[in-house]
Amino acid sequence: MSSGVSEPAPSWVTGGAFSAVSSLHRLSAILTLLLLVLGFSLASNAFLSVNNGLTILLQTSVIGLLGIGMTMVIITGGIDLSVGSVLALSGVMSAFAVKAGIPVIPAMSVGVLAGAACGAFNGVVITKFRIPPFVATLGMMLIARGLALQLTGAAPISQLGEAFGRLGNGALFRVVEMQPNGFPRVVFPGIPYPAILLLVVAIGAAYILRRRAIGRHIYATGSNEEAARLSGVRVDRTKLYAYTMSGALAGLAGNVLMSRLVTAQPSEGVMYELDAIAAAVIGGASLSGGVGAISGTMIGAFIIGILRNGLNMAGVSAFIQQIVIGFVVIGAVWIDQMRNRP
Repeated sequence: MSSGVSEPAPSWVTGGAFSAVSSLHRLSAILTLLLLVLGFSLASNAFLSVNNGLTILLQTSVIGLLGIGMTMVIITGGIDLSVGSVLALSGVMSAFAVKAGIPVIPAMSVGVLAGAACGAFNGVVITKFRIPPFVATLGMMLIARGLALQLTGAAPISQLGEAFGRLGNGALFRVVEMQPNGFPRVVFPGIPYPAILLLVVAIGAAYILRRRAIGRHIYATGSNEEAARLSGVRVDRTKLYAYTMSGALAGLAGNVLMSRLVTAQPSEGVMYELDAIAAAVIGGASLSGGVGAISGTMIGAFIIGILRNGLNMAGVSAFIQQIVIGFVVIGAVWIDQMRNRP
């Protein structure tokens, strides 16, 4: 029997992710995205403005980063409810590192490593102690949030310096000119760094899932765990990798969000896990495991981002927005259940 490591992936490993059903689901998500853009652009002339487009990119970057990690976990047949809290803890750890005099990039690496450690802890608890992913990550959600609040005394960490805010507020190709009155004028706002970061991470994650052995193993684990194990897939190690990546990307998202605020807020990231799950499921990932793609998750993330942005511009209250997003989550899971029915 082949180990399945060096040979091309069998159809049961990757076939589900790229089946006709999955493609149709992704096509419907694209159609939904276009309808949202059309509807909100008719409702407000400012929706299609450059500045609002950049705002959507910034808002979606955090959801997208969380969604990529969540997609890997969901494909294995698991779930990660801790990403919002891990985001906050990672941002706090990065801020503490900056306050300790560590340069910004190494300091942010501390936050990413903290997120990866939380994800690895989830993976160990799930694989070694056989705790269901829902319970294990729910526990980490409470642990990470409690740590963030305890370490900061529930107070934000401010005065982190201009360099700390460059990742979240900087842009590539930004053009600024000085006016005669001495005030700067933005000629071209540029491409936000968070959007570039999201693109790079999405391409890297898609490459891992489609072209690397670990990606095939992730699909195999979610499709049929026992069959994957008999084929030589190290299922526990594969799950550990997926949860560690989810934690690391939550840490990266925490850096982006705290950098935008130039302040570490231990209370940030509440309910972000639902946005990440919704983005993955709307994009075609199945909660039953074995199905999903990064491209679909990106579409789902933009649907969530555009929906929030459009409702904000329409003057819809934050409470009504929660209700709408809640129905979107239920609808996405219902579609997933309908798709999996024989």
